[in-house]
Amino acid sequence: MKNLLLALLLLVSWYGFSQETINTMFYNVFRFPSSPPANREILLREILDEYQPDLFMICELETESGADLILNTSLANQPDVFERAIFYSNTSSSTDFLQNMVFYNTRKLILEMQQIHPTAYRDINQYTFRLNTDESETEPIYIEVFVAHLKSSTGTINQQARLAMVEVFTDALENIITPDAHVLFAGDFNFYTASEPGYQKIVSTDNAVLMVDPIASSGSWHDGNNFKHTHTQSTRLSNSGFGSGAGAGASGGMDDRFDFIMMSENFNTSTDLYYVNGTYQAYGNNGNCLNKSINNEDCSGDFSLELRDNLYWMSDHTPVVMQFETTQTFLSNPVFEKPPLIWFNSPNHTEHYIELGLNSQEINSEAKNLYIYNLLGQKMQTVPIDNNQNIRIDISSFSNGLYLIRMDGHTEILKFLKK
Repeated sequence: MKNLLLALLLLVSWYGFSQETINTMFYNVFRFPSSPPANREILLREILDEYQPDLFMICELETESGADLILNTSLANQPDVFERAIFYSNTSSSTDFLQNMVFYNTRKLILEMQQIHPTAYRDINQYTFRLNTDESETEPIYIEVFVAHLKSSTGTINQQARLAMVEVFTDALENIITPDAHVLFAGDFNFYTASEPGYQKIVSTDNAVLMVDPIASSGSWHDGNNFKHTHTQSTRLSNSGFGSGAGAGASGGMDDRFDFIMMSENFNTSTDLYYVNGTYQAYGNNGNCLNKSINNEDCSGDFSLELRDNLYWMSDHTPVVMQFETTQTFLSNPVFEKPPLIWFNSPNHTEHYIELGLNSQEINSEAKNLYIYNLLGQKMQTVPIDNNQNIRIDISSFSNGLYLIRMDGHTEILKFLKK
């Protein structure tokens, strides 16, 4: 009888245990919004309507107006209110204007901070999210999201360039300060095989945070029949009709696994926030499309022809998606927070300098300077703003310790640690 009662209690406990979901998607939106065809924001809306991501990560965004077009049109039909991160032009190159961006469900996620990690080619963007749950004040759950677009093309030189960019990411892992953070590293990585140095560096056990491939699909992905379900490029056998030059995109059909969402190992071990096995997919790829266009009649399956047509016209990549669950309960209403006036584009614990981004549209006319104070309230430095949108401050002469940054006419304060 005791065993029966125990079994019934466990059964009730199991069915009373609820989970909340977070849908994530990464998508190379291919030179958005300028590349043909026109009105791709409508195609993207239909794709997003079908999957309904809570965290939407992209690369190859050209302009801030393009980000607003996605937010206000492509995400307009989502059941919850979405916001985006602050747009920041690529700082790593004066000739490459393609940028990363994240959009997020405000009912489920709060964006607390964003940083930029320059590389030799394109920035890696870091976004710190906190789950917007009933327990967020006492038991906060953080997700550190990194979005990247690594160097393209074959050959040893390009492989080494990708490795160098990945090392910027793994260096950033050492400076994560949110407690017990979960980490996502998403992007168009342009890897042809799992043996490539950049991929091996991501999954190295020597990293400060252990990262894993959710589908553990190790091998030579390029043109590999055994990996055709993982391929994300190219959605088009031919790029005829898509313009000319770089704006036409890649052709050749589905034969490469270029797009990834890598995750920290604690998504497999945590009881608070965890990966839902089997949800990682090359979205729209039915696994039978090797060297064909994504909308080829031979590529039929669970993903509909309507979706595959939209993917064909939207980009030369397919998205990748995955789902997470949390045992915490999301708030019934989103928490709306004003966009920050200043933020760190560099780690806020460093030896030599800090880099700040400024939201010039929100800064009032009284704001002429930034002031740096020590914890005794002594003013250490005055930094003119001069209508700059980003400022680099040399702190190498400061003593080790915690410092505060304040702006004229505003109460917002940033903190940084001089090491």
